[in-house]
Amino acid sequence: MHDKAPTLETARFILRAHEHGDFEAFAELWADPVVTRFIHGGPRSRDESWLRFLRNGDLWKFLGFGYWAVEDKMSGKFAGTVGFQDMKRAMTPSIEGLPEIGWVLAPAIHGKGAATEIVAALVAWSDAELSGEKTVCIIRPEHGASMRVAEKNGYFHREMATFNDAPIVLLERPRRS
Repeated sequence: MHDKAPTLETARFILRAHEHGDFEAFAELWADPVVTRFIHGGPRSRDESWLRFLRNGDLWKFLGFGYWAVEDKMSGKFAGTVGFQDMKRAMTPSIEGLPEIGWVLAPAIHGKGAATEIVAALVAWSDAELSGEKTVCIIRPEHGASMRVAEKNGYFHREMATFNDAPIVLLERPRRS
């Protein structure tokens, strides 16, 4: 079990533990309406971003998995936040107890295969490190780009679900040994 995010690398990105110096870029990311247009609740305030930022480190301590900061290898810039969570969502059907993958990436890397590359690293890590039978993700039905990323990485449409009184697609991916 991990109590801190291990460092992972892809061809273009380093996935690492969040650092205090990441906060300004993190808050800017979560305040961007382009980034949050398909995320329940929309853009986040600075204080909401701070609470989310603090939570990312604690997920590792309590769950043995959590979120990574994404750093662009070429520029060294913060490019997003990705990982797994168990948010105890009031959702039908329940996904409580299952690692839920998520990714939020800076607009500068949208449409360039970055999400597919990064999610591939996450699922490879989860196959090697998590003991459960599967991971899940939830995506708004109208978010075609994220649906394609999930499907390219082995997630399949399990069923339509309801989260905060809105329809959501529940996808799952069996663990591969």
